[in-house]
Amino acid sequence: MASRAPLAGLRVADFTWVWAGPFCTLQLAHLGAEVIRVETATRPCVTRLLPPFADFEPGPNRSGYFNQYNQGKKSIALDLKRPEAIEAAKRLCAASDIVVENFAAGVMDRMGLGWEVLHGLRPDLVMIALSGYGATGPDSDKVSYGPAQVPLSGMSSVTGYRGFPPMHVGISYGDPTGGLHGAVAVLTALIHRARTGQGQYIDLSQWETSMAVLPEAIAAWTMNGTAPERDGNRDPDMAPHGVFRAAGEDRWVAIAVEDDAAWARFATAIGKPGLAADPRYATAAARKRNEDALEEVVTAWTAMYSPEEVTETLQAAGVGAFVAATNHDLADDPHLNARGFFVELPHPVVGTRKHAGVPWRMSESDCRVRRAAPCLGADTDQVLRDVCGYSEAEVARLREVQALV
Repeated sequence: MASRAPLAGLRVADFTWVWAGPFCTLQLAHLGAEVIRVETATRPCVTRLLPPFADFEPGPNRSGYFNQYNQGKKSIALDLKRPEAIEAAKRLCAASDIVVENFAAGVMDRMGLGWEVLHGLRPDLVMIALSGYGATGPDSDKVSYGPAQVPLSGMSSVTGYRGFPPMHVGISYGDPTGGLHGAVAVLTALIHRARTGQGQYIDLSQWETSMAVLPEAIAAWTMNGTAPERDGNRDPDMAPHGVFRAAGEDRWVAIAVEDDAAWARFATAIGKPGLAADPRYATAAARKRNEDALEEVVTAWTAMYSPEEVTETLQAAGVGAFVAATNHDLADDPHLNARGFFVELPHPVVGTRKHAGVPWRMSESDCRVRRAAPCLGADTDQVLRDVCGYSEAEVARLREVQALV
């Protein structure tokens, strides 16, 4: 039977918002840490205000976006513009093992919650700042959101179709990439603390973590002075390689033919074995030279069948293929549901909804979503009493002076 969670007994003071920071602390919650998110109704997290909303009804506790990336956490309402709230935040940090924030560089210092202050309160504290550009350098004071990291990292320069200008990649890679890198950095600092007793400050740059996922493109320039050409879904070596139209409204299927042997199997599977010996397509080099005509051949066949039928036929022949899945496809996928990837936990406002869960399994550790995302400020009194050491009268006083909104 799985033992307790890897981070059980550890507490996280979560000052993050939007996506990068909450995605980092989500991983820590999955690993069993008690994550306490610091929020305020005077400036709610952007993601509490973004659709999709449950039953199409807006509300700060009804956002599917927020409720996805804040599963397993608690929420305490502190208006950090109030000195009394800053004092409560200091108590929370002193009682925590980890502090996470993703404001622009310098914001926490200006609030009186910077590393020097918090490290003085708890010497073994691990603190991470997931800012856009890091705490040093000429761009450190700039505010950043994930979409900006796509062009800044060079990702847009290699995304798009041949002959077309650079394109956005569809999601804000800087956010989840920074969040995941941040979670790994925190785990590394915790290992260091376990060995030495020392706390640590982690200065993460979302810009730099975005660049870290583009090693081929950067290496091509630094080693040879060449920039990879935008080429849609095509691969430098494999052909055919791409997403092809299938039968049905906006239905598509992904296909990757890795070598000449796979091409021969593909040709046989579609009922045209002669294509394997056709000099235009017989070798990988020939297929790359004639890729436009090659893709017309592939599309002529895929367009006659559903993505599922194409997938079944090609996989049976040993050719890489899979349905270009919609959100609906994924939610109903029998494999994902059989593995228990999706979680359905009761939420006090929107009821029980399906969310993506923990994407890994550990044989000896209890990693799971332990509770639905919190309503704004739902755990304020409990955290102030049990974690920060306030009495009932002191909590009432904080509420009186509008520190708990």
